[in-house]
Amino acid sequence: MAKTALLAKLTAQPGKRDDLLAVIADIGMSNAAGEPGTEVYAAHKDQNDADVVWFYELYTDQSALESHGGSEEMKVFGRAMRDYMAGRPELIFLDPIVAKGVDF
Repeated sequence: MAKTALLAKLTAQPGKRDDLLAVIADIGMSNAAGEPGTEVYAAHKDQNDADVVWFYELYTDQSALESHGGSEEMKVFGRAMRDYMAGRPELIFLDPIVAKGVDF
């Protein structure tokens, strides 16, 4: 089975990125820690836009990504982020090819 990845752009309401990051650090990261098919779950601040957070996610396969996205924990996470988001996340689905530190 091929690994799959996701790049997500989360745009916070003006001045709310730190609040959004706190929810990510608390709820989001604790959810991902318990998911066996989640290999990388990393949030990044955008250096050029004070309201944007980028997520890179790597999963063992499509099934793991679907389990993550459809879990009850993700629903709780989504509701917690809602108060700080300017809109829906922008999702880009990826097929990983090569990377340092990751076996394909």
